[in-house]
Amino acid sequence: MIQSMTGFGRGEAADEHYKVTVEMKSVNHRYLDFNIRIPHKYAFYEHRIRQLAKQFASRGKIDMFIMIESLGEADVNIVYNRSIAGAYLEGVRQLALDHSMKFKTDAYQIASLPEVFTMKDNAVDETIIAPLIDEAVRKSGEQFSESRRIEGESLAKDMHEKLDQIREYIDMVEERYPKILEEYGNRIRKKAEELLSDRQIDERVLASEMVIYADKLCVDEEMTRIKTHIQHMNECLDGNESNGRKLDFLTQELNREANTILSKSSDVTIANYGIEIKTLIEKVREQVQNIE
Repeated sequence: MIQSMTGFGRGEAADEHYKVTVEMKSVNHRYLDFNIRIPHKYAFYEHRIRQLAKQFASRGKIDMFIMIESLGEADVNIVYNRSIAGAYLEGVRQLALDHSMKFKTDAYQIASLPEVFTMKDNAVDETIIAPLIDEAVRKSGEQFSESRRIEGESLAKDMHEKLDQIREYIDMVEERYPKILEEYGNRIRKKAEELLSDRQIDERVLASEMVIYADKLCVDEEMTRIKTHIQHMNECLDGNESNGRKLDFLTQELNREANTILSKSSDVTIANYGIEIKTLIEKVREQVQNIE
């Protein structure tokens, strides 16, 4: 099943202690690249999150945002640093004494000084938070995968249509090819008749010239390979796996064969068909870059 590399998913899980929210979003990337943002005190769980998320993607640059809200008791403790407060108080008293100033202060002034009060995170109970993170990651991943699947279906449909159009142009090239030989033969015959006047044309020489021209112009192998590549691409698009790398390779092969057809053609009609084919291949290539 074709999947896009662009997607978004959101999942939540909560109990009486915590509420965990996980968001996943991705864009195109050659490989699988995770960027996980999680509060520092829960960073120990990052490896586990990465392993869980890998179930939902094999390629793409994926950003994950994990938000954890404490619903029960405060998640931090306020710590009073008695020695620091005493040092401040003694320092202010000594300052007043040294400079003959009136000593006047209150608790609020001392409390507002740096490090008198600090916040200390409570210990994390992994048995409580871990299942919630797992559940939120799973829900987010499922929604994320579904969004990529839906967009993948749209990409596959569009690519099928463009591959069908390429096949139609190849059929037109095949139909045009015998007419080119006939037109070239008529031109050669007419030119020979003008030069030879009443003398008889050597049909063997004319046939030999036609064989040489037909060999130079022949694109049968290229057209056969294009048809084969189109068939393989359609099979990939309809298959059970999302194989963007294989589709990318086949697109490159399509482009190479189209270039060869253009380089061999001296016929304006076939050249125009070749340009249309290359334009469609480029559109397919752009779509393939979005496939996982």
